Amino acid sequence: QVQLVESGGGLVQDGGSLRLSCAVSGISVSGVSRSYMGWYRQAPGKARELVAAIRSSGTTVTSDSVKGRFTISRDNTKKTLYLQMNSLKPEDTANYLCNVQSTGNYWGQGTQVTVSS
Repeated sequence: QVQLVESGGGLVQDGGSLRLSCAVSGISVSGVSRSYMGWYRQAPGKARELVAAIRSSGTTVTSDSVKGRFTISRDNTKKTLYLQMNSLKPEDTANYLCNVQSTGNYWGQGTQVTVSS
């Protein structure tokens, strides 16, 4: 059974930083290394949106709203996806979800990020 467990969220002040992690289980290391992985976020009353994604090649895609502030990375041997978030703004407040596209399309439950002004 595939499971994605996000961690690292919390309450931070405007301008602060957080590092999110997403630990993957139920997929082999080789399977994870071939996967497309991404971070999405969803704020109350809003649609889910892509924050950043990283292909198996290491190529990344980043939303314009977070470009220059957020960095996505992965450690295939640890089967973990990361999101380094700097210069956080109140509009970054949302539930952040991990997505892995491997043999299927898998989602975590999310970790809440709240940025106070």
